[in-house]
Amino acid sequence: MLDKNGIAKRIAKEVRDGYYVNLGIGIPTLVANFVRDDISVEFQSENGVLGMGPFPFEGEEDADIINAGKQTITTLPGASFFDSVTSFGMIRGQHVDLTILGAMEVSETGDIANWKIPGKMVKGMGGAMDLVASAENIIVAMMHTNRAGESKLLKKCSLPLTGVGCVKKIVTNLAVIEVTPKGFKLLERAPGISVEEIVKATEGTLIVEGEIPEMEL
Repeated sequence: MLDKNGIAKRIAKEVRDGYYVNLGIGIPTLVANFVRDDISVEFQSENGVLGMGPFPFEGEEDADIINAGKQTITTLPGASFFDSVTSFGMIRGQHVDLTILGAMEVSETGDIANWKIPGKMVKGMGGAMDLVASAENIIVAMMHTNRAGESKLLKKCSLPLTGVGCVKKIVTNLAVIEVTPKGFKLLERAPGISVEEIVKATEGTLIVEGEIPEMEL
């Protein structure tokens, strides 16, 4: 089973040389720590940063340099800062090659719910709606089940939706899963996790074909 860093490390393998990548709040922010040194990647945050680096070491934080989740970050040589108009122009203009988001629920048809739990106060949807409406390639980083052990990969989302039919791939603490027209398709399993455990933890339709390899991290 993977922890949050393990999920981020596996997603980092999806990042290609020359990509512009948006990192959402939560687990996705960790992906910048694990990208290969031999490729060039530009990480974008919708609060107006292009060229984010890994998280700073303790004692080296700069409170003026933050991501959309208000976490302190580092920037790489050549990084730039700009206003929200420019930032969302990049997003809505589809200039981002890969978007990595967290989620509370994902449906077997690729719907995502990641902004609101009814009855709990939230500040708003933020940039999530723009990201899921504009991105061609969305990978979700999430836990496979909630604290009660209930699946978060569902036939149909129960929470208010952020976007419809937009998720392409999901990396959880248990598995790598692709969203297909026929439902979830199991691609890889986490170290030490069996196919049976993944099937049991998935409410939505899960397609299992042939031998399922263990993830390489």
